[in-house]
Amino acid sequence: MKYDLHIHTKYSACSNLKPSAILKTAKKLRLDGIAVTDHNSLKGALAVSKLNKDKKFEVIKGEEIETKQAHVLGLYLHKEIKPAGLLDVLEEIKKQNGIAVIAHPFGLGALRNKLNIDFSKIKNRIDAIETFNARMFFPWENKKAEKFAVRYNIAQTAGSDAHFSFEIGKAVTIFNDSLRKAVKMRKTKTKGSILFSCPGRFFSVFEKYIKRSKF
Repeated sequence: MKYDLHIHTKYSACSNLKPSAILKTAKKLRLDGIAVTDHNSLKGALAVSKLNKDKKFEVIKGEEIETKQAHVLGLYLHKEIKPAGLLDVLEEIKKQNGIAVIAHPFGLGALRNKLNIDFSKIKNRIDAIETFNARMFFPWENKKAEKFAVRYNIAQTAGSDAHFSFEIGKAVTIFNDSLRKAVKMRKTKTKGSILFSCPGRFFSVFEKYIKRSKF
């Protein structure tokens, strides 16, 4: 199975992706499933899930939730989770029988804000670490995440973090059987490409600059 586990829709302020476009693109790429993970919202995930009529294609309802320590991907959610403390968010994901993934823990944003995650204290509270995010600027951002996943024996996931249609599928999580089982048994693999083959990150930086500009 090949899933892109980190995709944003127009319900994230930084994305322009329509739910219908996500489904069309993902199926064209022959993905087996996707996770729709808008910032602090389930609206996009619910919209894409409602449009999906293919029983062989899985749409995971998810959310990218902000905390002071990290962004957390909550997968298989049925109720929206508001930004809060890291431990509170992880607890809420567990209450919903969801999968908790620490997203791009060593991206430039985390370093810029001097945020540090002590994985030794939360390793039993999370299910996976996103060790390949296609929107990272430099390879070492993902490599460091992978290093920590190996050190603490935590499952690894990958996602495109797509904000535009051409980014979908740039990073995927590969596994057999079900995602839940693969994560639990730490049998997932990651694959993807960044930077030159995925210029979306640069588009987003430019987009944010324009939005903040007075012109």
